[in-house]
Amino acid sequence: MDKAPDAFRTISEVAEELDIPQHVLRFWETRFAQIKPMKRSGGRRYYRPDDVDLLKGIRRLLYGEGYTIRGVQRILKEHGIKSVQGLADQTSAVTFGAVEEAIGLSLQEPDEGEIPTVAADDEDFETEEKEIDYRFADTDDDGILLPFARAKPGPSDADRERLERVLQDLIACKQLLDNALKDG
Repeated sequence: MDKAPDAFRTISEVAEELDIPQHVLRFWETRFAQIKPMKRSGGRRYYRPDDVDLLKGIRRLLYGEGYTIRGVQRILKEHGIKSVQGLADQTSAVTFGAVEEAIGLSLQEPDEGEIPTVAADDEDFETEEKEIDYRFADTDDDGILLPFARAKPGPSDADRERLERVLQDLIACKQLLDNALKDG
């Protein structure tokens, strides 16, 4: 039996609807203060429809658009909850105008507990700028990057064959280098 659109949802129902594990929803509660499900005795969570829309928007930004947690936090801070809830509809475009630059900067900032990368000749120990190229990334039917989609049990047979060929090529290259160093 389907619930009414305005009915509260349990964590298992929301996790199933968003196709993510329950522990991820609990983790997001620790990273996004805006996620506030109602809790009953025993700690059982109940999500309002607005909570579910917010979670859908966060999921889309993290998995579909490639933003970091810090980037999504900035979007929430700069544009508010409603803008992220509006992303729950898969057809709406992701445009945040003026904060795109700030979000780009957030990709350079390390998250809590993360160690920044440092250029060898950099005396100020600033983080290196790293650009992620998504042009060749595969997405599923929902536009979510495949590395973030449900994991498959293991590599396909074709992937195994390719990996085996690459490994053999690398071993042959190593032998050539070893021989060249001995002769040189």
